[in-house]
This record gives sequence, C-alpha cells and structure tokens, in this order.
Amino acid sequence: MKRLIIVISILLFALISVATYAYLDLIRYAKKLPDGKPVEHIVIIRPGQGFNSFSENIYHKGIIEHPLKFRLLARMKRYEKKMKAGEYSLSSSMTPEKILDIIVHGKVHFHRLTVPEGYNLRQVARVVEASGFGSREDFLTVTTNAHLVHYLGIEAETFEGYLFPDTYLFPKGETFKKIISTMVKRFWSAFKPEWKRRAEALGLSIHEVVTLASIIEKEASVASERPIISSVFHNRLKRNMRLQSDPTVIYGIKNFDGNINRKHLAQPTPYNTYTIKGLPPGPIANSGIDSLEAALYPADTKYLFFVSKKDTTHQFSTNLKDHNRAVRKYQLGK
Repeated sequence: MKRLIIVISILLFALISVATYAYLDLIRYAKKLPDGKPVEHIVIIRPGQGFNSFSENIYHKGIIEHPLKFRLLARMKRYEKKMKAGEYSLSSSMTPEKILDIIVHGKVHFHRLTVPEGYNLRQVARVVEASGFGSREDFLTVTTNAHLVHYLGIEAETFEGYLFPDTYLFPKGETFKKIISTMVKRFWSAFKPEWKRRAEALGLSIHEVVTLASIIEKEASVASERPIISSVFHNRLKRNMRLQSDPTVIYGIKNFDGNINRKHLAQPTPYNTYTIKGLPPGPIANSGIDSLEAALYPADTKYLFFVSKKDTTHQFSTNLKDHNRAVRKYQLGK
C-alpha cells in the first residue's frame, strides 16, 4: 500500500511538472517573436471560419510558428470561438498574444480614402470606386437619395457640398451609408457654431453658404485670394448682378468636354450663372474649410470682376472698363 502511494505521488508530481512546464512554455510562446525576416500579410477571416483553419493559414504564411501551441494558447485564453470576421493586417513581428488580441477584438485593417478639396459627387464616386469600396454608379445612387440627405440633417436633395474633403480610414466592405455619414459628420464638426450665427447675420442659409463656398473653391487656386473672390460674389449679389462664374456653367453641362465656349455660356441650365440671377440651386463641389470661411468672411473690397492671369492668380477690377482691359491683356494677349 505504501509503495502504491509513493508511485501515485511520483506520477502526480510528474504530471504537475509536465503541466507546469507546458503552461510556462505557452506563456513564453505568447510573447515570443518568430525567427527570421519579418513578413506581413492581409488575412481575411470569413464568417463561420474555424480557428484551426485560421491558425494553419497564418502558419503557412510565416506569421506564426507552432500552430498547435497557438491553438492551445487560444484555448487557454478561451479565445477559440471569439475571433471576429474581417480583414486583418498581420505580421510575424507581432507576438502570438498580440495576434489573438487583434482578431478577438476586431481590430480590422483600414483602407485609406482621400477626398480632395473641390471634388464634386461624380469625382468622389470615382475615388470611392478606385479605393475598392464599390461601384461609382451605386455610390451616386446613394448620394442622391433625398430621403437619406434629409435624414442626415441636410436641407438639400443630394449630398453635393457636404462630403467634407479629408482623408478617411474605413474597413473593407464598409457600406456607402456609413462612408457618407462619416463625411457628413466631419462637415458638421468643421462648420463652427459661430459660422451658423454669421450666416444668419448675412441673411444666408447654411445651404447658400455651402453653395457660395463651392464656387469660391472652384474659382480660387491661391488661398490668399479666396476672401477677395468671395467679396466679388457678395458685392454682385448685393447689386442683383449675375455671378457669371464659369465653373457653375461647367457643372450644369452633361458630359462637358473640357472646352467652355460662348454656346455653353448661353445654354440655359439651373446652374448657369450667366443666365440666372443669384446663387445656383446647390453646391457644385465639396469645399474645404478655407472656402467655407471665405464665403462667410469676405474681404472688404469694391471689386465686381476678376479674370485669370493664367498663373493661378487673378486680376480684380471695380468696373467693367478696367475688367475688359484686363481680359484683353491676360486672356487675349493684347
């Protein structure tokens, strides 16, 4: 009997020793980096995918060593059934513990989406498509959904002018609604409360400010000229003069070929500010913060005209005679 107790004790000690060693080995493994040159891969975990399949996948990609230990570590942490579907950027420079933390907490890989200042909806749609988020046609369908526009607090029929130019990060497969709502949220965070009060003082709605800002955005190439160009349009509006802005004409022409002519200037569209008085019905582009501010705080000038000098700057005039002289000098070379 005594001998049996000794044998059992030895076996228990051996089992405890083995278990302790295995536990400590897993702890060391959890924080160990694989040997060799670091590799990085985009790994997709599909809905319903098993943990064993995932661990074998990243093992063959060289991201982890010892897939069995990786599975035992996940089991010890009770993570086997907690990994979330998605696209992940994983690297062998990460410890197994770090990889588990990423997939369990859904720290998915983000794709960059950059919307430049002055892009209109059609151009933004092309950027969205090129960034891999879906077709431009489907994006345009959503951005012209008046119900969604109103739901997001915009008094307009489309999102033109409200997709704030910035660099965004979205996971693969993000919905258009989420992408658009993020851009609109960024717009409202940029549009300061004092700007709303300033708009009221000018007798303009927010939509009219955004519309004017979009014209300034398309006309100005030099930041310092934005408030001056804004002053020209404000002065014209006060005098009930037509804005006569080429970018608005271009916006209203379907399939514009890039060469504006007199026929285009005479073509009646809701956006042709050579034929209509006041502002067009809506923005013609998505403006940056500088153009929005310029629309609200124009320079104090008496200018009524400007013409391009063909060097990104403009010549400003207070009367038609001086303006015509500037046109002959800078546009006609006389």
